[in-house]
Order: sequence, then C-alpha cells, then structure tokens
Amino acid sequence: MKVVIIEDEKVTARDLAQTITQLFPQITIEKILATVKDSISYLSTDRTADLIFSDIQLGDGLSFEIFATVEIDIPVIFCTAYDEYALHAFKANGFDYILKPFTNESVSAAINKYIAFRGKIAEHVIPYKALEQLFTSKKSADAGAVLVYQKDRIVPVALPDIAYFYLKNGVVNLMTFEHKHYVVNKTMDDIGKITESLFFRANRQFLVNRKAVVDASSSLSRKLTLSLSVPVPETVTISREKMPQFLEWLTQR
Repeated sequence: MKVVIIEDEKVTARDLAQTITQLFPQITIEKILATVKDSISYLSTDRTADLIFSDIQLGDGLSFEIFATVEIDIPVIFCTAYDEYALHAFKANGFDYILKPFTNESVSAAINKYIAFRGKIAEHVIPYKALEQLFTSKKSADAGAVLVYQKDRIVPVALPDIAYFYLKNGVVNLMTFEHKHYVVNKTMDDIGKITESLFFRANRQFLVNRKAVVDASSSLSRKLTLSLSVPVPETVTISREKMPQFLEWLTQR
C-alpha cells in the first residue's frame, strides 16, 4: 500500500510519515510534497498511490486546488486544525479527516476506515472546487489558525488571538493578546498569505492585527509610528508609501 503526504510543515510531515509506517509497516511513503504547485505536477504524472494525506492550508494555496485541477480517484484524508464547520462538509462528501495535532489513534482510525471501505470510496465524486469555496468563506469568517511548536507538541493558535507576528534573526515569532510568545515554522510571506485582511504587513519585521492597533502618529520623516495594545520588541513603523494602504485597511473594522 502506497501513501503520498502533502504537508508544508517539514516536522509535521516527518512525524506523520513515521507514525504511519510505525503503525502500518506494510505502508510505503511514496512521496512527501509541500506545495500546491509541486503536488499538481507530481499527481499529473503519477497516480499510483493508494491513499493521500493532505494538509488543507499550504504555503501557496489550499490543497483543494490540487484535486480540483488533477482528476484522480485516490481517496484523500485531510489533516487540519480547523473547526467542525468545514469538517462536517467533508463528512457529507464521503471522505475523512484528522485533526492536528494528530495522534496514533486518529491516524490509525483514518487508515483503518480507508481499508474497510476501500473500493466504495472511489465511487464518490468529491466537489473539491465547492469545498475550496466553502473553506475560503469560512476561513474569512473565523480567520483560521496557525500552528506553533512547544517541545514535542503542535498547538493551533487562532489568528484572532494573535496581536502581531514579528521577524527576529530570521525567525518568525508571534505574540498573542494574552502576552504569550511562540515561534512559528513559516516565513513572513507565508504568514501574510493566510492572515489576509485581518493583519497588515507594516514593514519587513511586523505583521499586525487590526485589533491590536491603538493609534498611529506621524513623525518628521513622514512615517507612521504605531501604538499597539501589547508590548513590542521594537518600534513599529509604516513607510510613507504604505500609509494610504494602511489607513484604508484600518477603516475596515
């Protein structure tokens, strides 16, 4: 039995692969893919996998784009940190999911379900494009979550709970409104794609949550200096070029 994993978090992909092969030694991990683009390219030429484990939110888009683009009859088990709204839709359309952080039990249950219903699953036609639209709509409503790492634990932190992201020594950090600090295993550009209208890229170092902005003051250099409701490691400024875009964004409360 051959499995393909689509996951842009290297640690998560590695742990999932190890968990699968430890629980089911007969399974071979054929490929680990990290992007929508690479997945479309691979699955366009190789459809020999029996089962796919796929994250939903990848660095370059939603994984639904892959399955809407490439016609495959390979069942997909989605791995997600999102709530039951989208998950109920998954169930209604005849495929499975596991919640992050996954456990031995959840992975085992998903694979055993596939084994039990193998053959019948392929008969279902999954409307991936519709699911992409549903998930995008829901993501805009609740803003989703970002995964952070605490020793051997992977924890989802809801985006509305995050005051800002900041880049320090090449590492992306986040601070919540409760003054909790975490390290994020993504680039600022990747974070910018998933935070959409809720956060603004103030400068190279900072992505700020609209709800964290207390006020903005101008300086002699014509930059804006932001005051946030939580402590920041350094002054947050907006360049003159970005001011119109920032002020428009700020009014979208």
